[in-house]
Amino acid sequence: MIIITFMFWSSWWALNGVVSDPQTNLLRKDCTPAGILVLPNFSIFSDNVNETFGEIREQIMSINKHFATAQQGNGGNPVFSLFQCRNYLSVHDCVGCFDAAAKQVRNCPAASPGGLVVYDGCFLGYETTGAFLEQTTEDFNAVSCSSQTMTGSTSFTSLAQQMLKSLQTTAPKNQGFFAATRIELPDNSTTIYAFVQCTETITQTGCVNCLNTGYNNMPTCLPNSEGRAYAYGCFMRYSTTSFFPDNYQTIHITSEGKQGSNKKGTIIGVVVGVVAFVLILLTLLAWIKRPKRPERSVPRGDISGVSKLKGPINFSYRELKFATKSFSAENKVGEGGFGAVYKGTLKNGKAVAVKKLTLHQSKKVEEEFESEVKLISNVHHRNLIRLLGCCSKRNERILIYEYMKNTSLDKFLFGKNRGSLNWKQRYDIILGTTRGITYLHEEFHVRIIHRDIKANNILLDNDLQPRIADFGLAKLSPEEKSHLSTKFAGTLGYTASEYAIHGQLLEKADIYSFGIVLLEIISGEQGNELNIHDDVEGEFLLKKAWKLYERGLHMELVDNTMDPNDYNVEEVKKIIEIGLLCTQASAELRPSISEVIVLLQGNGLLENMRPTMPILIET
Repeated sequence: MIIITFMFWSSWWALNGVVSDPQTNLLRKDCTPAGILVLPNFSIFSDNVNETFGEIREQIMSINKHFATAQQGNGGNPVFSLFQCRNYLSVHDCVGCFDAAAKQVRNCPAASPGGLVVYDGCFLGYETTGAFLEQTTEDFNAVSCSSQTMTGSTSFTSLAQQMLKSLQTTAPKNQGFFAATRIELPDNSTTIYAFVQCTETITQTGCVNCLNTGYNNMPTCLPNSEGRAYAYGCFMRYSTTSFFPDNYQTIHITSEGKQGSNKKGTIIGVVVGVVAFVLILLTLLAWIKRPKRPERSVPRGDISGVSKLKGPINFSYRELKFATKSFSAENKVGEGGFGAVYKGTLKNGKAVAVKKLTLHQSKKVEEEFESEVKLISNVHHRNLIRLLGCCSKRNERILIYEYMKNTSLDKFLFGKNRGSLNWKQRYDIILGTTRGITYLHEEFHVRIIHRDIKANNILLDNDLQPRIADFGLAKLSPEEKSHLSTKFAGTLGYTASEYAIHGQLLEKADIYSFGIVLLEIISGEQGNELNIHDDVEGEFLLKKAWKLYERGLHMELVDNTMDPNDYNVEEVKKIIEIGLLCTQASAELRPSISEVIVLLQGNGLLENMRPTMPILIET
């Protein structure tokens, strides 16, 4: 991975005539009243706030991120912080907005257990629990309007509403949950600019609901020349003054409110792309001449280079024993390759999932536990289960996660809830799982290969949105017990042959496993079990899917509990073919996870990406 330096991007923005502006117009500041929660130690809590702020700032600068979270639990005074700046800001302006927000929110009283600041350019908040990371409109929603009223107010209001409605619909479907547009009034007298964005830790449904509330509140501002609606989980703005760069990627909306292609934006994008390419090439040449440094991407769970990560909150064994009723059988909710999982209820009433790891006791495992857990506690994405803390007592190693009452995907595909998922819910689970894997493979600053992607490691939240579990735990697996979900390596289970037989661990091993899960979601059949039908020899799901694909009978694979009127046949056929692309015998031919997202959201498969035969398929 090549990291373009801050100076390079500052120069790039200057060359393109973009004026630096961190957009620190203050919209809202809140400090949680001290009486709501009494802090055990004000000084330690304040230090923890500063620690999380320092970590967030470092993430923005070193990884060129527009979104970051951090947590710190020293001294029993936990702090969870979240920061997000608008995606159109440069790294320089994003850091500038953060610095202004951090200074502003530090003015909250020392005894305040939480605070937040909303600027035009960014949002920063902190609290003593991580619950606010997923909040949307429940706690506050507000608007901010300019005082200038536009002439021709009827047409202006109508067009602004059309733009915001289109963005409100588009943003939750985009990776990163943001979208922008610009359009001139029919008389060419005024250009309206609009942008919407949701916090990356909320679900797609949460984003939709938050933007709906913002859109419904925006008429308070219209027909004024500028308006904003904002809440914990989202931000919406329109203005007659340009507030994002001319070359920023936008969706094009006609004056009738229809979306189309933005040719002008495309031409500008091409020109800017050429300039950027030349500058990047020059930077690359200079970078090549420098001494090599260790890669940030670490494929085998090696976490060297992540010593600056903050550790998880430590729970006491007594607290967890109380929460799970002494790890009673009635509180046990599952058993996985890494140990038993119990439902726990903390003293504050919060439900958690408590995983008692089954570890081979060795000095190596003890040394790696803290480092591995530190790594996964810093992973924050709406489609990944969040680690809340850990506990170590003698030989016990326990992880505490957020609790998902809908349990796991396998219960909805093959278990007691079979047949309850409609097509839209299945598609959302596929897309959300893809986004979670993308974060692990390509977006987190240390590459994480899951190694055990399967339906019962995909948990479902209250909105049936997927949360991938057990990532980052493979190195802690018992040495005498395989973490793999199947013993028949190289056949048609979840495990790619190059990994199961030869031990070649690459991202493409996860792609194979995901392909099997994708076929399971379509068919409602389990990938690592023989499917036996009347008078038909048993066969594994992958073999069945390939044979039907060869004969052009894709739709015979579809789960018969789904209503045929509920899905588009061509879309389902495309997704079956994506599943077969992911499970090809050659790892090199399988798409990357980011390519899978493009294929899922595109209109069709490319002709040169037709699937080839999976391994060990008998014809």
